[in-house]
Amino acid sequence: MKFSSKLIRWYEKHGRKDLPWQIDKTPYKVWISEIMLQQTQVVTVIPFYSAFINRFPNIQELATSSEEEVMSFWSGLGYYSRARNIYKTAQILQKKFESKLPSSLSQLISLPGIGPSTAGAILSLGYKKRAPILDANVKRVLARYKKIEGDLSKALNIKTLWRISESLTPEEKVDLYNQAIMDLGALVCTKSSPKCRICPVSRDCIAFNKKLIQVLPRKKLTKQKPFKTVFWLVVMNKNGKVLLKKRNNLGVWKGLWSFLESENIQALGKECLTMFKKRKKDLKTYPDINHSFSHLNLNAKLFLLKLNEDINYNINKGKYVWVDKKGLKALGIPTPVKNIFEVLKLNDQTS
Repeated sequence: MKFSSKLIRWYEKHGRKDLPWQIDKTPYKVWISEIMLQQTQVVTVIPFYSAFINRFPNIQELATSSEEEVMSFWSGLGYYSRARNIYKTAQILQKKFESKLPSSLSQLISLPGIGPSTAGAILSLGYKKRAPILDANVKRVLARYKKIEGDLSKALNIKTLWRISESLTPEEKVDLYNQAIMDLGALVCTKSSPKCRICPVSRDCIAFNKKLIQVLPRKKLTKQKPFKTVFWLVVMNKNGKVLLKKRNNLGVWKGLWSFLESENIQALGKECLTMFKKRKKDLKTYPDINHSFSHLNLNAKLFLLKLNEDINYNINKGKYVWVDKKGLKALGIPTPVKNIFEVLKLNDQTS
């Protein structure tokens, strides 16, 4: 029996069939779910996906919304460039493709944020057209099955894996096959605890037969992440609302809303004096906040400033906003900032 036939038969008995994006499946739902699932676990994605699709049920609704609103529904999911690319693509689709995802590989990969594997998923799962895929789960399955050694992020190995994926993708039932190989990687051929005894293709798996399962794929040499310290000023007015500032279009949180940020305590003190006529002695210190990104570790020194005076501070309304906890839902907010509202009990009758 062929590799693809074994996987399809296994999937029909054991595969996942009740994930939100598998119900009333459309190319649009496949696209959104595939983008959300990049570097993010299924259990994390499910509530975000459900809320997103409920608000943006189709490309037309997505394209006619604002980027700010799209970011608010992505808030907490991370890797925010994904949301920005989704919004850009929706607008292109509205203008050039009658608010529909194209059904050709070349047109799909020309769109922001859609690479060959995402395009393959849209074509196969959404349109039932033959197209190979190569997400993280598929890479692991194929690297073990064909014993591909070396760093899988290297161009030569990626090219080899694509060639293997193409050769194994069947002409028929391609939607079932691609879902099957993704599920096999997620449920059986896992990264740390592979269940080879129940794998439908272990008999022909080179890594299994050569007892190399635990060492393949080879672990990529990781560099130590740099460490960055910032100083955050949490400003609360007498009504209990907190001041947030829209970040510039640089960095991982570009365009999101955060607290006033300085690189050192002196700069923070200067900003406090300039904007609010307050000094460092007026600030209350809180324990540090630590957050790990894929590329760096962030340490935030946290200071709270309560304003009791009824003063009309000179604040640019397009760049700053006073917000309570309920108002956070309408803004794109990084997870650490959301968490600080809980840590400091902001807007909860703080004394």
